[in-house]
Amino acid sequence: MSASTRRILLLGVSAGMRSFTPLAALARTHDRAPGARGWRRWPVLRSRVGRAAITGMAALELVGDKSPAAPSRLAPPALLGRASLGAIAGAALASEAGVDAGRRVARGAVLGALGAVLGAMAALAVRSAVVERTPLPDPAVAVLEDAAAIALARASIGA
Repeated sequence: MSASTRRILLLGVSAGMRSFTPLAALARTHDRAPGARGWRRWPVLRSRVGRAAITGMAALELVGDKSPAAPSRLAPPALLGRASLGAIAGAALASEAGVDAGRRVARGAVLGALGAVLGAMAALAVRSAVVERTPLPDPAVAVLEDAAAIALARASIGA
């Protein structure tokens, strides 16, 4: 597996954990990223308002995830949202290379969506197992998952 494929899949996995986290990571590192990073040209990531909105949605998601009323991440609408945001993040990251850009971006979208679905399933299984087998309450484990999702997204984009 190539390094770029691995990076895109892992960025998708972070979307499966926290759907807005990969886009927030792209938005938050926009000004520090090398100019060659293709995702820097994406209008929403170029706009201060867009970057603030994405970051705000990611922050709200981190808070909302702790609510007992939060729907399952595997419920069809939630999983579709995670896959869609993973696809967008994957396409953005894949747009770094200019050669055969259309195919590369489409491949990035598919890999990002796949990573998000796999990440949602794996993260839920791990979180449930940790809560079941340790004295840690679910909100504490959720905070650890938040940190893991953020670290994974940042590592995937080289931040």
